[in-house]
Amino acid sequence: MNSKTFADAAPSVAFITLGCAKNEVDTAHMRRRLAQAGFALEEDPARAHAVVVNTCSFIQSATEESLEAVFDAAGLPNVAAGAPLVVAGCMPARYGEELSAELTEARAFVPCSREDDIAAVVAGALGLDGIPGGGRGSVAAGKEGIGEAVSAYVKISDGCDRFCSYCTIPFIRGRYRSFPYDEVRAEVAARVSEGVREIVLIAQDTGRWGTDLPQPSSLAWLVGALAEEFPDTWLRLMYLQPEGLTDELLDAVASHANVCDYFDIPLQHVDPAILRAMNRPGSRGEFEALVRRVRERIPNAALRTTLIAGFPGETDEQFEELCDFVEEGLFDYVGVFPYSREEGTRAFDLPGQVDEEEKADRAQRLRDASDAACAPRIAERTGRVMDVLVEGVEEDGQLFGRAMCQAPEVDGVTYLAAGRAGEVRSVTITGTLLYEMEGE
Repeated sequence: MNSKTFADAAPSVAFITLGCAKNEVDTAHMRRRLAQAGFALEEDPARAHAVVVNTCSFIQSATEESLEAVFDAAGLPNVAAGAPLVVAGCMPARYGEELSAELTEARAFVPCSREDDIAAVVAGALGLDGIPGGGRGSVAAGKEGIGEAVSAYVKISDGCDRFCSYCTIPFIRGRYRSFPYDEVRAEVAARVSEGVREIVLIAQDTGRWGTDLPQPSSLAWLVGALAEEFPDTWLRLMYLQPEGLTDELLDAVASHANVCDYFDIPLQHVDPAILRAMNRPGSRGEFEALVRRVRERIPNAALRTTLIAGFPGETDEQFEELCDFVEEGLFDYVGVFPYSREEGTRAFDLPGQVDEEEKADRAQRLRDASDAACAPRIAERTGRVMDVLVEGVEEDGQLFGRAMCQAPEVDGVTYLAAGRAGEVRSVTITGTLLYEMEGE
């Protein structure tokens, strides 16, 4: 393919996205910028004039998956024939010049901090003299990347100042910075205008939103303002650190029916010594008190957490305490990850590194304990009446959606007998199977 010759059509760009929901948001933004600049957006990477791989590099396994995706993209017929391959996102942000020297398959690199320049980078990779539309694409083109989804993620900040000893995010994304309210509101309004019925507010540290703005604000205020302006839209919060779960925020959630009674609170561990080694505050007693405070204010709130198994120095006794905490059944959902030793983090050189086999074994034991503790909580929903946002139809024709207690992609779905995508149906939960529910 001669990537500099496009006949009468605009050059097309396709994306391959790895990693978390925040990367999906970044891809959607880059797609909009390209569409507004006059590029065409292609869903099939094998048919595009240029291919962008938006990578994740949070942990080593994510980096390996991203590299595999880059190599796969390099083998596409169009790329092998000359279509440029652009590597974007976390991997070039983390590895910088080292990556560009080693990954010769890529024509250009776009770290997180340069994603706003994606149109110019792609134009340069294609050998164009300028951006196809001079950067003046139509507003309608800016809707590309969302499609007919009924749920959408909106980032309210980027970066992180916590410097947890195991985490690479501050080195990849930089210091914490809230996005101004007008910017967040405009993004929400754009997604709502496209028919999206649920907005999931995300960030590396959602609870800190507004504290660093010229006129300091709070997540509670943001949630209240958005809930009142968009009363027919569900709002959901993800990635709330424990200290971000303030009484003010609980009141904001409790007082707005369209804000999901759902709290995603990554704890990572419960032993004070392990938490200190992670450069995180807290203890088992503090976390138990936090859960009690949430449920006293919002009795039917759904709670999710994430935990790390096999952190350096974790003894058998400390791991058993973590399992015991999970077995209390305080949470509806628990995500479990084995510790990943990442170069450049303080935890990389900590003594007492746990071998890979033991980490995997502990993680599986913790997952099994989580399933055993969470399944009865899910089963308690049988007989309750819930609003369910209809999402679509599975390959076998089964209609499905999600209740407010189910976040996208991680908490299972609710199967329905009737409804259409984008509709909110009131259903009675008739049964559950682990994390899945049935409603009629």
